[in-house]
Amino acid sequence: MKVLPGCLIGALALVAPSAWGAGAGEFNLEGLSPEQSGLTIFQEVDRRASGYQDLTVDLQMTLRNSRGRESQRSLKIRQLEVPDDGDKLLVIFDTPKTIRGTALLSHSHKFLPDDQWLYLPAVKRVKKITSRNRSGPFLSSEFAYEDLALQEVEKYRYRLIETVQIDNQAYFIVERSPVDEYSGYLRQVVKLDVAELRIHQIVYYDRRDNLLKTLEVNGYHKHLGRFWKAEHMYMTNHQTGKSTELRWQNYAFATGLDDDRDFSTNALRRAR
Repeated sequence: MKVLPGCLIGALALVAPSAWGAGAGEFNLEGLSPEQSGLTIFQEVDRRASGYQDLTVDLQMTLRNSRGRESQRSLKIRQLEVPDDGDKLLVIFDTPKTIRGTALLSHSHKFLPDDQWLYLPAVKRVKKITSRNRSGPFLSSEFAYEDLALQEVEKYRYRLIETVQIDNQAYFIVERSPVDEYSGYLRQVVKLDVAELRIHQIVYYDRRDNLLKTLEVNGYHKHLGRFWKAEHMYMTNHQTGKSTELRWQNYAFATGLDDDRDFSTNALRRAR
């Protein structure tokens, strides 16, 4: 199970990374290289997020252009945990009416390129998203197609930059670099709190290593006593001045979603 799409910091004090525990188990960074530490942190993120079986959640999306003009969209998200491979994700648009029924299906994989399909009801056609096109924007939002694939640990190389203290809370700052040669990003800098390993910020750099966009994540709540899920995400594109805001609500787990019925390409045409 991986982090939904799925965190720079100023005036920071260093905290020595050694053994960390947060109720769900402990992991130890003592003696590890920055690369090993970064990988270990995200392996623990993955472990803590696993075991949910499936989930559904409603999503409100607000798009803002560089002049502040807004447009609204309503979506439904369905997600399925797949043992021994990447998880599956289905995104369905309810509003506006002009794109109602548009659906994106993502099959993530640990070591192979992800598979993504887009269903466009206006032409009643399922379109395969190629690896070369996954860095493009998803339906005019500031999220790329690759942002909407579930973030498998194996998709990145990692490096722990530092551990910092901000307002009496400790954070890991980890750089991760996509393995995919067609990714739109050279690297990402992720900020996670040490206590629960929740992602609070991701800073994205384009293939020329220029600052591209920043994702801020907040409003975390714990579900079923173990799964931390955010209620608010805000993606700002620093190069265009545009932004996309996401508000998540009505999380439900273990709802009985079926792989063949709900996450096949045939399911895209009847997704509601």
